[in-house]
Amino acid sequence: MGQLIAVEGLDGAGKNTLVTALVDRWRDNGLRVWTLTFPRYGASVTADLAAEALHGRHGDLRDSVYAMALMFALDRAGAADEIRKALGEHDIVVLDRYVASNAAYNAARLDQDADGEMVSWVTDLEFDRFGLPVPDRHVLLGVPPEVAMDRAAHRAATDSTRPQDLYERDRDLQVRVDSVYRQLAHAQWMSPWVATTDGDVEELVRRLSAE
Repeated sequence: MGQLIAVEGLDGAGKNTLVTALVDRWRDNGLRVWTLTFPRYGASVTADLAAEALHGRHGDLRDSVYAMALMFALDRAGAADEIRKALGEHDIVVLDRYVASNAAYNAARLDQDADGEMVSWVTDLEFDRFGLPVPDRHVLLGVPPEVAMDRAAHRAATDSTRPQDLYERDRDLQVRVDSVYRQLAHAQWMSPWVATTDGDVEELVRRLSAE
């Protein structure tokens, strides 16, 4: 059975860069590595509906914190069998975003901390009711929120296929999400967390590759 690693962080934190670096390092070492990015835009109806809601479609769907959390949770539930199969066939499975993103973003939308009701609700829904595999490790690519937001804004300005959604445009929300993420990491929520506060991708690659 392979090891499941969930990479978390704000939009613009550099998660894709980290995942690519980890995969390259582990494959160079002869390990079998499989990756998946959430939300599964283009492959999951619920993920696409949630994204459309965040860009102003589907009436007041995006106004409901629980409805949006459920949409993203259903996207992951639809990939549960695929993840379990990958764990049986690979040494390491790396997920770019996972359940912690649902916990952090929606707790932040409700101005709750990591010990609040929303994080408990997401935990029960996704791990207990939907039976999603629990990560062996979480990785938090923590960067100052202002840095992540500037990167996300620049990406949107230079790539017409990546317009910023409601969450990405809400600077106060991004600051609160960052706080909840750091609380989850400090509490070692659901599994051991490896975290950086300055977005040092190489540091995380070295730390994870040495373990």
